[in-house]
Amino acid sequence: MMQIRPYSIEDRSAVVELWNREATKYDYKPFLEQEFHDTFIDHPYYDAHCMWVGCNGKEIVGFAAGCSGDELPLGDVAGYITCVIVDADAASPKHYDAFLSLIEERFQQLGRKQAEVLFFNPVKLKWIIPSSPQHEHNNAPGISKDLPLYEALIARGYEDRATQCGMYLKLGSFAVPEDMIRKEAKASAEGYAVTSYIPELHTGLEATLAALQNPQWEKDVVAYMKDGAPLVAAVHGSEVVGFAGPIILEPTGRAFFCGIGVHPQHEGHGLGSILFFRMVEAFQDAGCQYISLFTGSNNPALRIYQKAGFTIEKQFSILRREL
Repeated sequence: MMQIRPYSIEDRSAVVELWNREATKYDYKPFLEQEFHDTFIDHPYYDAHCMWVGCNGKEIVGFAAGCSGDELPLGDVAGYITCVIVDADAASPKHYDAFLSLIEERFQQLGRKQAEVLFFNPVKLKWIIPSSPQHEHNNAPGISKDLPLYEALIARGYEDRATQCGMYLKLGSFAVPEDMIRKEAKASAEGYAVTSYIPELHTGLEATLAALQNPQWEKDVVAYMKDGAPLVAAVHGSEVVGFAGPIILEPTGRAFFCGIGVHPQHEGHGLGSILFFRMVEAFQDAGCQYISLFTGSNNPALRIYQKAGFTIEKQFSILRREL
């Protein structure tokens, strides 16, 4: 019978072996031991009282982790479930339930009122693109329905609140479609242009970011600009009224960007979709091998991504339970 106890550093090798044997069945990226430590331990929200292992005798057959933090989104009310992994030969619903019970109890001790499986979790679990195993995405925004944990969460009363689609596009042969070029010409006739951002020529980037009311964009986009990262901008005259990017090539070959936004006063001219397609083109020109991202299954932008050639590689569920 499995016995659960707190995780200790001496468990690392066995837990990594368990992860690489079981979690990888569901497209999670395998860990090296240092990568495991960097992901689960070496971050500001690590909680030694919210990580456990399950043992059959001396053998580790289960691992569970969660975290919380006042500074996180929903941090004052929610704790985040990171993972529950159990060896397939030892797994049973009661084992998953026991791990979840411990995670929830810890959240309640900290005054949290709900448990979340959500992309705001600061522990980023990388997953492998199923159709292109040499490529990866840097974060799982929820859990896939094929995970045994999903059934355990539903049985425990968690609500499946939304579906996030993991999208993927291999670069190398991307071209902006003709209808998008026509849309761009129409916007040009209205005084708009989508171009590379040039700080010496263009003004109003900070004002547009502020109007979009996304504090993370205000912080990160400006920081990347100061570091000289390229940015695709929608401009009206010399005024920046929208952005896409920045354009960053990650060591894995993946394209990284913070987001896409258009100033509310300049919506309705097709700038958002033009920015997106020109951003994809800029990533290809910068030598990126692929783009991966996630978006809600009901997000109208899903159609734009698919028009650009993105495929849905995996779907992730967002879940919550009131405690």
